[in-house]
Amino acid sequence: MQTPRVLYQFPIKYPQNGQGGFMIFPRGLTIIWGNDSRYWRIPKETDPNPEAELIQVSWVEVTGKVPVKAGKKYEISFDVALKSDAFGWNGSQVLVMAKIGKGGKYSHKSAALDAPTRTPNQKFQVPVPKLEISVPENTENPELYFGLYDVWNWKWKGGLVIYNAVVKEI
Repeated sequence: MQTPRVLYQFPIKYPQNGQGGFMIFPRGLTIIWGNDSRYWRIPKETDPNPEAELIQVSWVEVTGKVPVKAGKKYEISFDVALKSDAFGWNGSQVLVMAKIGKGGKYSHKSAALDAPTRTPNQKFQVPVPKLEISVPENTENPELYFGLYDVWNWKWKGGLVIYNAVVKEI
């Protein structure tokens, strides 16, 4: 496996109705194979379009982490699209996974990207409904680790556009 691309763009913190959260653009995520232009098109810092585009891989692993508050509940989702020439997604499911702390137990939800009602190049969220995770009251230095994965079926796939990940306090 290749070294992940770590891009060091900090998550954008946003308040919404008095609740906290983060919107994390692709440059703030760790994308396996992201530093190889044969596999991913990653935006430059000056690029006005911050989305990442999957050219082709057999292993999708896009991860991030953000600080969270003990005793709170969060929902996690990714805003994505499939291009008109997307391939390899038929019958495949991605998993959105999250855990509290490095040693935490993962929670996950699966989502099919190839729904017949999807319009190519149109943004949608995965998973639906969003993945929810609670932070225990007694958690010290709570961090939420999360990711979007398709690492189990080994089919070559491409044409996935990742706009951002959203972690929202609920």
